[in-house]
Amino acid sequence: MKAYEYSALGLENLTLVERAEPRPGPREVQVRFHAASLNYRDLLFGLGSYNPNPRLPAIPGSDGAGEVTAVGEGVTRWKVGDRVCPSFMQAWVDGTLTPALQRSALGAGDRDGVLREFGVFSEEGLSAIPEHLSYEEAATLPCAALTAWNALVEVGGIKAGDTILTLGTGGVSLFALQLAKLHGARVIATSSSDAKLERARQLGADATINYAATPDWDKEVLRLTGKRGVDHVVEVGGAGTLPRSINAARFGGLVTVIGVLAQGGGLDPMRILMRGLRLQGVFVGSRRMFEDMARAVALAGLRPVVDQVFAFGEVPEALARLRSGSHFGKIVIRVDA
Repeated sequence: MKAYEYSALGLENLTLVERAEPRPGPREVQVRFHAASLNYRDLLFGLGSYNPNPRLPAIPGSDGAGEVTAVGEGVTRWKVGDRVCPSFMQAWVDGTLTPALQRSALGAGDRDGVLREFGVFSEEGLSAIPEHLSYEEAATLPCAALTAWNALVEVGGIKAGDTILTLGTGGVSLFALQLAKLHGARVIATSSSDAKLERARQLGADATINYAATPDWDKEVLRLTGKRGVDHVVEVGGAGTLPRSINAARFGGLVTVIGVLAQGGGLDPMRILMRGLRLQGVFVGSRRMFEDMARAVALAGLRPVVDQVFAFGEVPEALARLRSGSHFGKIVIRVDA
């Protein structure tokens, strides 16, 4: 089978190779991938700043969608022809995240990822794809969509009438926008591009802020909320944006910390203390969370925002687009030859 592989870290070392097609053992399932999507984590891994000491050679990629092509002895959850997504953390079915569960994540050197034609997974490490989605759309769900769902629903307990602040127009932020509107919340979205903000409004954003034109965007959030602040910030920037996100949250509000896109900053713990804020890290989610989310996506007919679909031979070009920051939504790879 064809697969992408890092023999050494560095984007220049990503090569398309031939590997033996894996076959399922007892309680395992073979999946033929039809699509994969990229996350910022994939870029960091290739650059050597995510896991500096991975097991090599390594197949990258966390998010994929495909069909079951073979099942091993004792498999009861799946049959040939089922459409599935592998869980990001293969062993995290439900409950609290642990270091052992974390090590079962795909595509960062501990377990091979999805940028290949076939993969074999435990039958417990797969979830069904909502029927209305294509493989390309479904491949965006396991990391970005599930992270947004975990932040808003599992951690955030979102309810109608809440005000949510999203940063930028990457995959997690756009899924957070869509899911927040699905729950009847008000959404304030930020971007450095007026064109992207217009598209965010078309997706349902109630108010938008161009942070390039308005560097003190936290003050604008307070103005838009009558000085109250938002109930929940979906914080994907990291150190460079976290201080302003804290300023933009209401007393007793929530900031879910997800991304590491922006550098710099300086965190004042007194602001957290005096405002009674909650800061909660969110690292994707469990299979049970995915299945809850998939039911909601199916019921609402929600469609992921796909920026561009690349051919399997164009993964380096897809990573370059991700690195440029010019995308709106998810970058997808069509794995089919």
